[in-house]
Amino acid sequence: MLDDYLIADEPYYRPLGNEIALFEAAYAHRLPVMLKGPTGCGKTRFVEHMAWRLKRPIVTVSCHEDMTASDLVGRFLLDANGTLWHDGPLTLAVRHGAICYLDEIVEARQDTTVIIHSLTDDRRILPLEKKNELVRAHADFQLVISYNPGYQSVLKDLKESTKQRFVALDFDYPAAELEAKIVMHEASLPPAPAKLLVTVAAKSRNLKGHGLEEGASTRMLINAGLLMSKGVSFAEACQVAIVIPLTDDADLRDALRSAVAACQ
Repeated sequence: MLDDYLIADEPYYRPLGNEIALFEAAYAHRLPVMLKGPTGCGKTRFVEHMAWRLKRPIVTVSCHEDMTASDLVGRFLLDANGTLWHDGPLTLAVRHGAICYLDEIVEARQDTTVIIHSLTDDRRILPLEKKNELVRAHADFQLVISYNPGYQSVLKDLKESTKQRFVALDFDYPAAELEAKIVMHEASLPPAPAKLLVTVAAKSRNLKGHGLEEGASTRMLINAGLLMSKGVSFAEACQVAIVIPLTDDADLRDALRSAVAACQ
């Protein structure tokens, strides 16, 4: 049923610590897991890697502020045969035993996210009120959410009643040597330019809280490295993959360009 959601090839992932063993222990008890960390640090890659290791299909939902509960659980739709119920991604995972990954869950409205509560305790049920059905979770179902604590605000934060239902794994950008190895692998770069990109990232991360909301992510470094692997110069790759996406502020762009120039 969910063969299309199985990951056939191993997603490249370099552990930062003991997160693989911790996730496997949580999965053994089907505990819901929360992945916390800055954007582009590898949270999604990690959960894809774990789905591959556990040989479970993974249904991913990118949460956003317009997402409704019906977008998650499903709705009645009119087609040639009449009005029929269509399961949403969450219901699909609950029925058939997939890992359901709700990416950046704080982007969703709080009245939407409360529907996961009954799946995160010993009940493991999903009420479909519009269908008058109570779906009991498949034995292999697991819920995983991610969010970036750096984007927390009064309006965008998880409710305490939601947070306390999860075990949480903290993520951050890898140490410089490991991050360079990741960029080398993902962008097929030699060691020297990969290390230069990591140096640029470190300088940009020092500007967090001084005008930048976030420094350059590992994902940005890989994008710059991919451009360099196609012959784009270091300075130009940093310009289009790091400096321009990070900020529209002219002074901050100048500061970042100076940081790039200092690394050459």
